[in-house]
Amino acid sequence: MLRLLSVLCALALAAPANADEKRVDFARDVLPILSDKCFQCHGPDEKSRKADLRLDVKDEALKPPVVVPGKAAESELVKRLAPEDPAELMPPPKSNKKLSAAEIATLKAWIDQGAAWGQHWAFVKPVRPAVPAVRDPRYPVQNPIDAFVSQRLLREKVLPSPQADKERLIRRVTLDLTGLPPTLDEVDAFLKDESPKAYEAVVERLLRSPRYGERMAWDWLDAARYADSNGYQGDGERTMWPWRDWVVRAFNDNVPYDRFTVEQIAGDLLPNATKEQTLATAFNRNHMINGEGGRIAEENRVEYVFDQAETVGTVWLGLTFTCSRCHDHKFDPLSKRDYFRLFAYFNQSPVTGGGGNGQTPPVLDFASPEQEQKRRAAQSALDDLVLKVTPVEQRLREAATVKGKDGKPGSTLPPVIDSALRKGPGDRTDQNYDELAKHFKDAEPEYVKLLPEVRKAKQARDAASQSVPKVMVMADLPQPRETFQYTRGDYQKREGKVVPGTPAVFGAGPWLPAARETRLDLAKWIVSPDNPLTARVTVNRFWQTFFGTGLVKTSEDFGVQGERPSHPELLDWLAVEFVESKWDVKHLVRLMVTSAAYRQSAVVTPELRERDPENRLLARGPRHRLPAWAIRDQALAASGLLTPTLGGPPVKPYQPAGIWEEATFGNKRYQQDAGAALYRRSLYVFWRRIVGPTMFFDAASRQTCSVKNTTTNTPLHALATLNDPTYVEAARALAQLAMEQAGATDAERAAFAFRRATCRKPTDAQVKILAAAVEKQRSIFAADKPAAVKLLRTGESPRNEKLDPTDHAALTVVCLTLLNLDEVLNK
Repeated sequence: MLRLLSVLCALALAAPANADEKRVDFARDVLPILSDKCFQCHGPDEKSRKADLRLDVKDEALKPPVVVPGKAAESELVKRLAPEDPAELMPPPKSNKKLSAAEIATLKAWIDQGAAWGQHWAFVKPVRPAVPAVRDPRYPVQNPIDAFVSQRLLREKVLPSPQADKERLIRRVTLDLTGLPPTLDEVDAFLKDESPKAYEAVVERLLRSPRYGERMAWDWLDAARYADSNGYQGDGERTMWPWRDWVVRAFNDNVPYDRFTVEQIAGDLLPNATKEQTLATAFNRNHMINGEGGRIAEENRVEYVFDQAETVGTVWLGLTFTCSRCHDHKFDPLSKRDYFRLFAYFNQSPVTGGGGNGQTPPVLDFASPEQEQKRRAAQSALDDLVLKVTPVEQRLREAATVKGKDGKPGSTLPPVIDSALRKGPGDRTDQNYDELAKHFKDAEPEYVKLLPEVRKAKQARDAASQSVPKVMVMADLPQPRETFQYTRGDYQKREGKVVPGTPAVFGAGPWLPAARETRLDLAKWIVSPDNPLTARVTVNRFWQTFFGTGLVKTSEDFGVQGERPSHPELLDWLAVEFVESKWDVKHLVRLMVTSAAYRQSAVVTPELRERDPENRLLARGPRHRLPAWAIRDQALAASGLLTPTLGGPPVKPYQPAGIWEEATFGNKRYQQDAGAALYRRSLYVFWRRIVGPTMFFDAASRQTCSVKNTTTNTPLHALATLNDPTYVEAARALAQLAMEQAGATDAERAAFAFRRATCRKPTDAQVKILAAAVEKQRSIFAADKPAAVKLLRTGESPRNEKLDPTDHAALTVVCLTLLNLDEVLNK
């Protein structure tokens, strides 16, 4: 019975969107079958193609006798699915692919109906569909999103869930839009506001909050593979954080998404580009840098360009371009040539691939006024000393100059001394200074006395310069670099030459720029209103942010192998609305979080769980575990420890000893910060690529682009949230707040802490349980006072020593339990 219900559920979710369910649609019904079962041998990849047969191209697939339109029984495609001779069976048994009876029936029906061809849905420009009219009062409609959702629910004969209660609703939307829980004052104000637009007012306030930009930036940093180190064995540091702050500002300022896109891909190529526009292009330079010994510079450089092209292809187009680096894509109409034409846009960078410097030019300096003053003072001090030693060094070189046998000038000085003098005081190494002092010790004592001062001034100048953040950005070579295809991605094996260009599958329609030679041309094409992918891919990821799963579940793959949208008309309506709103991100976000679909209660009945376990029908509100970074930020906020500072260099909060040392063979040592820096938001935590922050379970590695993160379900995370100093200290601080601000009884204090953690008032039964837990812990600590003292020493935030240690420790344990409640760890 359960199996039957599962099958019925799957059939329901796959139900056609239009009313004519008997009519087979090529893109919806046939193409997925061909892609999954046939394209491996009869698809776009020429090198893996068998029998010189293509089923991905209309003119070849519909050529008799392969397919005889209107006559399935005469079509070789159908005959091979159940042949008399087993040797002719397709797909062959060794492929481990087999068509089901339903799939065979679909192909037969399609051919008998005339074998109408079509194109993959995501490669067709979206057209705004009519908003369905929903007149059933059981299906509330707040905006057009709900009309599309309700249309599907009506067809499935499923009722929506009622609206969530106000306490849970404000917690949900505040976490989603700011990454932080609401304050109790904000909750109380919302509960008291009985106006019909009270919820909309909350949304507007949150969209204006600077915390909104911080929250939205997190997903973008994952996609952009942002980190504070280079990766690989050396994993040297880099200073890309000014770009991270640019992203936060862009979201807060509601920069139109088309501008947001163009500036990150090619801001440096805009006419009269500003510093901020050039800074935006650091998006492309967030790739890893390999500084390991023995690496070939050109190999590195090509790998960096691979990463840049593939990241853009994933983030904006939702396509798996990596699959066509070595050969034509096996499923999507993306050729190897298409891949390297995209590669060519990024192949014009002056980066050579040499060295492992995390500030490899081109770079932008981001010195604070204080840093700039210090740098100028250090340079001035060095210049003064250089004026003193330069005449002496010029005299020494002239005195040693002789004419060689070939008539060319030479020097009687040892080569190392002559070389050191030629470098000049500002470019010498410490070894150069040691060699000069030793050589001229007796002959030039006054000069030698000056050398330590010059060396010290140079070191001060270098230190002042190195303290200034230098952000790696984009630039193009004055003369274009030729681009070639590489055999199986090997930079040493060149094939045909290519020029920059967009994938051939999208044609050369009027929306494409006449000249496609630079990254700016690429960026403009990406945000062209006629590009069929960008708007769909983008609105789908925003939907994923708020509902947990995108309308297209495979948010990283909009190709033929990706999942079809659960609500195709809704996806297209949102995509067109996004473009026609002039790419207004906050408008898009507002639509989603003010919809009735979003406001629903997340409580699920057994019947609905059985029918729709993943909530693809959207008959209930979103509920899923918060990402690890949000769980940390929530604990800091609930406890009152959170430091609200925006932007700036990364910070290093609590981390178990020896993690960096173990991963880097002792080359990197973790120096924990102190004071307010310990309690900054997770967005600002230092991210070392080879071993990310230990408190972020199942987070993106930030080594490559990631647009779809895993929700952690590992029991190990509980060990962190129950034992890590961050959470134990947060529990201690929350208990202290309760003892200072709530009443004198255990019940009052427990209720206060519960509300800080969950944003709702506990029931009388829950208060009774919590008060009993406090009393039980009090008896334990009363018998072991050293244990209470030890617990209360966790973390560096000061403790109110006037509070009774036994009471404080007892309430701390209960607060730690509250911070680990399922209700708190989930949205």
